[in-house]
Amino acid sequence: MADTIKLRSDDNHSVVTIYKGELISYQLMGVEVMHQKGDPGWGSTEIEMFPIIGATAANDFSVQTAKGEAKLDQHGILRGMEYLPMQEERSKASFYKTYKANTEVKNPKFPEKSTQQYMHWPYDFQFTKIFDLTNGSLTIYFEIKSEDGMPFMLGFHPAFKIYSKNPILRTGNTLVSLDEVLEVGSSAFLLEECKELVLENNDSLIVNLKTKGFRHMMLWSEVNNMVCIEPITFYPSSVSIPQLHKGFDYSSEYEKYQVTISPLLL
Repeated sequence: MADTIKLRSDDNHSVVTIYKGELISYQLMGVEVMHQKGDPGWGSTEIEMFPIIGATAANDFSVQTAKGEAKLDQHGILRGMEYLPMQEERSKASFYKTYKANTEVKNPKFPEKSTQQYMHWPYDFQFTKIFDLTNGSLTIYFEIKSEDGMPFMLGFHPAFKIYSKNPILRTGNTLVSLDEVLEVGSSAFLLEECKELVLENNDSLIVNLKTKGFRHMMLWSEVNNMVCIEPITFYPSSVSIPQLHKGFDYSSEYEKYQVTISPLLL
């Protein structure tokens, strides 16, 4: 499988581009849905946050587990590993990462943005990511295989392109403006118990997100041309950094989560 692959919907209206397991483009009738690398705001289009969500530097990059102390930088060890290809079809592709307990992984934030050179985690796991493109949506599945009782958090961190001067983020009867997201800053705007959200770009583009398995969503941006809409199992700013381990779920050996992105042109 090549580093860059394209998925196409049956009606040929949607094209998804994936680079080494990262979604870098989702176009509907030629209109880009995702934030683009190189545009102001963030240097990625999406990442996964696993097995922790949130910053760790203030606790000497340490996270407490039943098997001892782990050394993890912000959002965990997964971002320091490369995806390997599993399967590629016209509208579907899958990738995986396998980790052996206590293996040192080089921190991609070191040395420019972090003093922690290597990360490690005291549990084995395999993390699988599956992209499934249909005529109306892209569903991304996350599957986690690990030993029973492994602690973990999971977050998905995609960034979406904003075309409007006054975009609205809507969930149920709650409306959130981009200004409100910007005001919260790095801790991110929490939407508690949120499983579905709509990004309204005025009269140009609507993007609907639906999730399964995740508990909440949080919203983050520092610019007015993109916004990150992040499904999460735990909101890290609800505890102090040394208490981050209190946000862990515990594995039953196999866990599955999904996010469906459904864009609509107006």
